[in-house]
Amino acid sequence: MIHQIYPQVFHNFRYELNKDMQIAAAHFIPHEAAGKCANVHGHTYFVNITIAGDELDESGFLINFQQLKKIVHGKFDHTLINDHTDLFSNTRAEDFPTTEVVARKIAEIVQAHLDTLPNRPTCVQVFVRESPTSYVVYRPKAGNR
Repeated sequence: MIHQIYPQVFHNFRYELNKDMQIAAAHFIPHEAAGKCANVHGHTYFVNITIAGDELDESGFLINFQQLKKIVHGKFDHTLINDHTDLFSNTRAEDFPTTEVVARKIAEIVQAHLDTLPNRPTCVQVFVRESPTSYVVYRPKAGNR
């Protein structure tokens, strides 16, 4: 079980849901300045997704935890992240699979699903830890939700 304290995101929604998951995946950063990270290597990523909203769905959820796990864990676990060419590029820095970009892409994938739900919850934060000492927090800007 993951026991982690995450940076808190401030919002005005009535409900907040957090989902933790572990994702075992490999990646490489296709740039000479990446040093050793230009080589294929793996991480056990710890991911926390924060969803907020004012309305619950007909079953009393902002979103079912199982849906979040399927959307994120089901897509990335035990994969080479660079192979997800629909999300990541080996030619554009803003789409290299760095931890920063992985966090952003997770937020975008989750929000695209949330936008299909009648209660319209919002992904307000994605936390991705790639090692015991290194993590990224991504928060979509309010105008980009």
